[in-house]
Amino acid sequence: MSEGEPKRAPRLVSIDALRGLDMLVIIGGGAIIRQLHETFGGEILTGWAQQLEHTDWHGFRLYDLVFPLFLFLSGVSLPLSVERRLQNGAPKKSLALTAVRRALILVCLGILYNNIGRWNGGDLRYASVLGRIGLAWLGAALAVIYLSRRMQVGLIVTVLMGYWGLLTWVPVPTFGAGDLAPGHSLTDWVDQQWLPGRLHRGDRDPEGILGILPAIGTALLGVCAGRVLLDQAGSHRLRAMKLILGGILAVGLACLWHQVFPINKNLWTSSFALLCAGMSAWLLGVASYWLDGPKHPSWIFPLVVIGANPITAYLLKGMFDFESIPRALGVAPGVTSLVLALTTLWLLLLLLYRRAWFLRV
Repeated sequence: MSEGEPKRAPRLVSIDALRGLDMLVIIGGGAIIRQLHETFGGEILTGWAQQLEHTDWHGFRLYDLVFPLFLFLSGVSLPLSVERRLQNGAPKKSLALTAVRRALILVCLGILYNNIGRWNGGDLRYASVLGRIGLAWLGAALAVIYLSRRMQVGLIVTVLMGYWGLLTWVPVPTFGAGDLAPGHSLTDWVDQQWLPGRLHRGDRDPEGILGILPAIGTALLGVCAGRVLLDQAGSHRLRAMKLILGGILAVGLACLWHQVFPINKNLWTSSFALLCAGMSAWLLGVASYWLDGPKHPSWIFPLVVIGANPITAYLLKGMFDFESIPRALGVAPGVTSLVLALTTLWLLLLLLYRRAWFLRV
């Protein structure tokens, strides 16, 4: 965590803008669309509202991409930060200790975020979105620090294929091997046995222990995408096209894998990790094609403000009731109150952006 210059290392506008769009859905954009659907109805809004809800189990909706896209982009940033420092002669041990510290901060913030208002009551929940981001990012960062690029690719294949093998062939007491029903899988059994505190779904937790493995794969696939963006060969648009084509290929492979290992966000199955990495690469390629040239459109600035401080935006949204502000002004619950709440949060982020105060984790 630090306060300082917002651009200590070169930043690509596409990364901040795409991360800002991703966070916008979480901090209020998704709620506004759902409220519009509730207020006005219609086929288009119905379709968007459905896509802004998580799938119950197997399958995929766009809202399922929000979390892995953020994790993928955290991996994209590693060549801009850790790998560049390695090239400049930074000690590996120092970089590794910094990565561990950042991961522990995210784990602690995740525990705090999950348990606001519960400290004097029931069991605490220790698994969290921020915790998974921190631990998966840590795995990717340590791979970048200590492994060659070829070994990193091998690690991606190993964790994705290995996770598939574990959930397919390792028997679970009572349910046997390969049972992916809710609460029956090896992932759920590991959390039931060893994850302390409260499980988010009672008998399972979507941010549990074993799912960190394929999440590391998601972050490492982001590392690969980041290297494509930094490649000096050709124009930025050529690099963007490589990402778009690579993303399409990954999505196709994920759909094939789905036939034997279903796409499932709760379990973070390998097919889900590959699908989301492919879609994230495609989105990053499109964003880079439009935004990473000599000039970028001014309309993306609101997204950059959010994307430059995403953890802060996430924590503020979860810890403070911004909708109380329009309520205090006499605005009835609805689209207007949600827009005012989001605007208030954005203005606070803008103030932090202008002062160059960033939560760097």
